[in-house]
Amino acid sequence: KEEAGIQLQAEEYDLMAAAADLDEIEEVNADCILMANLQQASTSGTQTDSAPIYDTDGSAE
Repeated sequence: KEEAGIQLQAEEYDLMAAAADLDEIEEVNADCILMANLQQASTSGTQTDSAPIYDTDGSAE
């Protein structure tokens, strides 16, 4: 009976370790998504439009 208890404890430990790993993976995924969003935001702001820029006298630059 004691052996079965030890086995159960080992399985519980494995489960806890797996859950901790999963938390870590989710955290890394969230960080990656955040970084991707920040990168997207920073690049979308710098993309130039193809429309001509007009000077104050009305001529296109």
